[in-house]
Amino acid sequence: MNLFLIPAEDVLIDLLTDSGTGAMSSEQWAGIMRGDESYAGARSYYRFSERLKEVTGFDHVIPTHQGRASERILFELTGGTGKVIPNNNHFDTTRANIEHSGARATDLVIDEGRDPRSRHPFKGNLDLEKLEALFRDEGAERIPLVMVTITNNSGGGQPVSLANLHGVRKICDAHDTPMFLDACRFAENAYFIKSREEG
Repeated sequence: MNLFLIPAEDVLIDLLTDSGTGAMSSEQWAGIMRGDESYAGARSYYRFSERLKEVTGFDHVIPTHQGRASERILFELTGGTGKVIPNNNHFDTTRANIEHSGARATDLVIDEGRDPRSRHPFKGNLDLEKLEALFRDEGAERIPLVMVTITNNSGGGQPVSLANLHGVRKICDAHDTPMFLDACRFAENAYFIKSREEG
C-alpha cells in the first residue's frame, strides 16, 4: 500500500504530495531558460533574497530546497535530548527531524481537531490550556520553541484562527520562548480567517 512504489507513468492525477509537482507551467520552464545558474553570486539568488526580505521583513535568508531540509537545520540547532517541541500537529517530516535530534515532538491540537464530526471552524487550533500545562510540567528551559502549522496539514488541513495565534504568542512571550510558524498553507489559512473569524 506504499504510494511511492507506483510508477509515475501510471498516475494520471498525482495528489501524493504538496511538496512539488510533476507538471510545470510555461512560466516555470521559461524561468529555467532565463535563470542564472552561476556557481556563486547568481542574480537569481539576489532576486530571491531581496523578495523574501521584502515579504518577511527578515534581515537574513538561508535558502534550502524544501521545508524538510530547513527543519533538519532548525532542530539540529534547537533540539536535543530532554527537549520538548510542541505544535498543533507535527507534520511527519517535522516529527522525524525533531526526534532525530533526540527531542520529543508533542501534538497539542484542540480536542475538536481529533473529532471528525465536529463542526468547529478552526479545528487546527493549538490548545492553549495544554500549552500552559506543558510549560508548567516541563519548564520553559526544556521547550526551545513552539510551532504552529497553518493550515494544520497532519490534522486534515484544518485552519488556525488569528485569535489562537495571538494566544500562542502571548504564552510564548510570557515564557520568553520563540514561536515558529510552519506557514506551509498560510494563504489558505488566511482565507479561512477572513471567511470564518469576526474582525
